[in-house]
Amino acid sequence: MKPSYIPTKSLKAISKLIASGILYLLMLSILGSCEDSSCDTEMVTYYEPVFAAKSEVIKDAEFEAPQQINNPGKIYYKDEYLFINEVDKGIHVIDNRDRSNPKTVGFITLPGNKDLAAKGDFLYADNYTDLVVLDISNKTNIVEVNRIENVFDAYYYYTEEAGMLISYTEVQEEVEIDCGKEDWRYYTDDMLFSSAESNLASSSGAGIGGSLARFTITDNYLYTVNEYRLKLFDITITDSPIEGNTVDLGWGIETIFPYEDKLFFGARSGMHIYDNSNPAEPSYISTYEHINTCDPVVVQNDLAYVTLRSGTECETFTNQLDVIDISNVNNPELVITHEMENPHGLGVNGNCLFIAEGDYGLKVFNASDPLKIGERLTAHHKEVHALDVIPLDDVLFMIGKDGLHQYNYDCNNQFDYLSTISF
Repeated sequence: MKPSYIPTKSLKAISKLIASGILYLLMLSILGSCEDSSCDTEMVTYYEPVFAAKSEVIKDAEFEAPQQINNPGKIYYKDEYLFINEVDKGIHVIDNRDRSNPKTVGFITLPGNKDLAAKGDFLYADNYTDLVVLDISNKTNIVEVNRIENVFDAYYYYTEEAGMLISYTEVQEEVEIDCGKEDWRYYTDDMLFSSAESNLASSSGAGIGGSLARFTITDNYLYTVNEYRLKLFDITITDSPIEGNTVDLGWGIETIFPYEDKLFFGARSGMHIYDNSNPAEPSYISTYEHINTCDPVVVQNDLAYVTLRSGTECETFTNQLDVIDISNVNNPELVITHEMENPHGLGVNGNCLFIAEGDYGLKVFNASDPLKIGERLTAHHKEVHALDVIPLDDVLFMIGKDGLHQYNYDCNNQFDYLSTISF
């Protein structure tokens, strides 16, 4: 059955329709009864919205001098250069032609940026609700050449009175609990919010992204996903994208991974498979369902590898690798589950399976026999923090909170350190 568009309300979760997008919220109800209207007080921590004028954040990208990497997000590789997203700030550009000595050459200031992909001489990135096209033919002078306005649902809500929501400020406050009313709070991305005082209004020349990507390119199409929707752009003329179809995917979409003529979507509730033989109109095939948790996915041959992770935003206590047989895409079946510690991103190349285990480091497995992956740990680098990886044929890029690390490998137990760009 195709995943539903809006999830069913439950005791632990509720989806609210806000602006043109859906923000999925976790509701925590404080229920009880008492004789008086006020019961007790408690210290709560919540996050108040910070707004800025729309003109200050929706604006042309600027190419500036290199900056310190403080809050890295997505990583993207294109033509011996690395592009690293600085969450909500912009994109670091790194010359990686000498892998033993990578050099940061500049920074693209682009407020609200979270995702990116590239084809030919052009990089596509989000600026809050806009799609921005950047000419990267000259890596020392990257310029914005086009923009499509208001094509992305607002993760950052906008009001005429307050402006654009850009961040949150932590507030601690002692509050009196009123038993005559229902008090609730919600969180997303490890942040807690209060309901009471909210000001929110009711391949083909392409590069390579990591397993946590929300932007990807296949043939002449750029695919972008948010929590529930796939949006397509025709990039036949690479500097002039044309907005194409929109496909409703269901709730909790996290990542997109293209493989051959299929698209694989990692979602909180499972892995969705879409037929992409007609790149202009992807169509639903099937879903492999699992418990509600964080879920990136990569694919090679007839196997999909899915990591499930515990954590605040992931809502569960499961940490595992699922290996799924997709030889029959109409009926994907679990082959085996291997226990992990706290898996984030992952990558596969030949018999090498790389899993970024967060605070537990980077693990390399021999995946020649999917039933024995858990028994065949060939390398474990505990000294690094690992969020995501991009494995090429001879080099692995690994990004974590402490830096971007590079390694040579050959899937035969060779795993040699090359360099680090420290954060």
